[in-house]
Amino acid sequence: MSSSKVIYYTKTDEAPALATNSFLPIVKLFAKSADISIHLKDISLAARILSQFPEYLSESQKVEDDLKFLGDLAKDPEANIIKLPNISASIPQLKYAIKELQSKGFAIPNYPDKSNTPEEIKIKKTYDKIKGSAVNPVLREGNSDRRAPKAVKNFAKNNPHSMGAWSNKSKTHVSSMTSGDFFGSEKSATFSEKSTVKITFEDASGVQEVLKNNIPILEGEIIDTAVMSLGKLESFFREQITDAKNKEILFSLHMKATMMKVSDPIIFGKCVEVFYDQIFQTYKNELSSIGVNLNNGSGDLFSKLHLLDNNTEQKIRSLIDEVHTLNPDLAMVDSDKGITNLHVPSDVIIDASMPAMIRNSGKMWNKKGESQDVKAVIPDRSYASIYQATIDFCKLNGAFDPTSMGSVSNVGLMAQKAEEYGSHDKTFQLDNTGTVKVINSKNEILLEQAVSKGDVFRMCQVKDAPIKDWVKLAVSRAKATNTPAVFWLDNNRSHDIEIIKKVNKYLQNHETDSLEIHILSPKDATDFSLKRIKEGLDTISVTGNVLRDYLTDLFPIIELGTSAKMLSIVPLMNGGGLFETGAGGSAPKHVQQFVSEGYLRWDSLGEFLALSVSLEHLGQKNKDKKCRILSETLDLATEKLLLENKSPSRKLGSIDNRGSHFYLALYWSELLCNQNDDSDLADYFKEVFSYLKLNEDAINKELLQAQSQEQDINGYYLTDIELTKKAMCPSSLLNKIFSEA
Repeated sequence: MSSSKVIYYTKTDEAPALATNSFLPIVKLFAKSADISIHLKDISLAARILSQFPEYLSESQKVEDDLKFLGDLAKDPEANIIKLPNISASIPQLKYAIKELQSKGFAIPNYPDKSNTPEEIKIKKTYDKIKGSAVNPVLREGNSDRRAPKAVKNFAKNNPHSMGAWSNKSKTHVSSMTSGDFFGSEKSATFSEKSTVKITFEDASGVQEVLKNNIPILEGEIIDTAVMSLGKLESFFREQITDAKNKEILFSLHMKATMMKVSDPIIFGKCVEVFYDQIFQTYKNELSSIGVNLNNGSGDLFSKLHLLDNNTEQKIRSLIDEVHTLNPDLAMVDSDKGITNLHVPSDVIIDASMPAMIRNSGKMWNKKGESQDVKAVIPDRSYASIYQATIDFCKLNGAFDPTSMGSVSNVGLMAQKAEEYGSHDKTFQLDNTGTVKVINSKNEILLEQAVSKGDVFRMCQVKDAPIKDWVKLAVSRAKATNTPAVFWLDNNRSHDIEIIKKVNKYLQNHETDSLEIHILSPKDATDFSLKRIKEGLDTISVTGNVLRDYLTDLFPIIELGTSAKMLSIVPLMNGGGLFETGAGGSAPKHVQQFVSEGYLRWDSLGEFLALSVSLEHLGQKNKDKKCRILSETLDLATEKLLLENKSPSRKLGSIDNRGSHFYLALYWSELLCNQNDDSDLADYFKEVFSYLKLNEDAINKELLQAQSQEQDINGYYLTDIELTKKAMCPSSLLNKIFSEA
């Protein structure tokens, strides 16, 4: 078998991981017909943790570092990787995973909240590499091409999702800092030659500390530095809490603590501290004694109060009730359980929470389970304007109509850890007042920032080659679709000014006379795109890494009702392909429902789409007809699945994730046995289709009978392999054809 006919499939977390147990046998059955080998690689949070601590494990417990393997593979021209959504772990999630693994006999160390000894420092540094978006920068050796496939878009138009009506009297708005944020403090520079830099801190007395050393910089690379002022952030939060109370609207904080794993938890924690200011001022020592960490959210406070003496606990609980009365109502994550917007930093993720709010008439849920206007607090101004512009547009024009609206695809700059999501190891909270400097190997100061105690400093990098590739991808998409392409770049932002110079330079490498290409600020680009959407016209957004993430939720959620149905292709810079299953997160609530009810409503549509383009890529690379036919028929099968309404519903007793997999296999095999391009494939799948069709009712019955009962999978972050397989593959008739294949 040719090594180039290998697809590397990822095992991840939560709902996508459960679904893989059901879908992968189908993938292997169909792949076998074209001599394609499917290799499963485990990049789940549990596997990532275990792979980093081999010295704590027995030989039988050790696991391979599959993420490193795939990271190396991504640079291989033959790479073909299908990547499902994974947990971008916050500290609470990381700690839960560690605790579960320890309970199963893995003697890994605890996450040290404070690292004083060399061993603790080493352990914390190892765990910090696992936090947040650890997977994405490793795998993304290319830029992103995300769009709604034609079949999905047509289905959405014919079966529109619900959109809440908008009123021009809505009080909903976005609030951001006017100074002291990353946007306002940003400085940027482009390197003319290859170099090595270090980040140092110098205090008021001239004492220097190296924060990070030996950072390699390539010729043409852009670096930028920025600071979030903790003092101005605190004042900002106080103002917004008061304003929300006066306006009688909900207070909500929208961050991305899972991705911006150093800066955003600090910002989140400061908001919690200010909101519950009376409690932390009065009981500072008591809360410190039980290890309350504000960066983990108010839930960390609530969960540890029982560690205090009963009298103190009751006094604090009474004061919490008083605070909730005096302050504005908080937007809720779960009204029934009393989980607020400030409970856990990983609960409210900006790229999902803001579009959901916009889709819901600009409202979020209050403590009574009712929708209410909201103050959406986004401290840093860098991208906040896109949401305010969308809100303003909806107030003026009303809700969008999914039956007629256009589409906004995205070409995203993300290769080689581009921009803000690659900044984690260069983000620091300063313990003293002084100056942070970026210094090259010649001891020249390139950039410097004045900081005060508690401020957050970050440095980001963007290499030249990814920008060049990004421009090329944008032009090729504009040509292929005859659609305007808009670079979302702000000429009032230091970083973007440097990017604009390169965009203008590399656009000259391409024939663009017949194309409509714009460079607009994020606000202006939003207005431009929304106007076209309203008119039923399509637009390509060409953005940096963070906006790539935000927009591939914002527009799909407005257009399709979900971002999980996006086609996500990453043409790797060395010639391989990474095929992601769109957005949609890892859906922890779906897991909870599955365990309690035996019903998994996770939709694997993104997985079907990713598999199709993966097969297409194999076909093109190897000039392999069978791969091409598999891809083409899978697209048609997916379209039929949508038209026949065989996607998972939300209602127990109806088709769930496992049932949708069965019907995809049924439709796919039917199309393959009826095609005339390849007789071998037709013969191979004739028997498969006949068997599935003959047993359709019986298989459906077995799948439905597995619902309405609790499922034992013995774990959350590391489930039992056999129990999970049994739960996700409950049809003996369906299993039979896989075992015989």
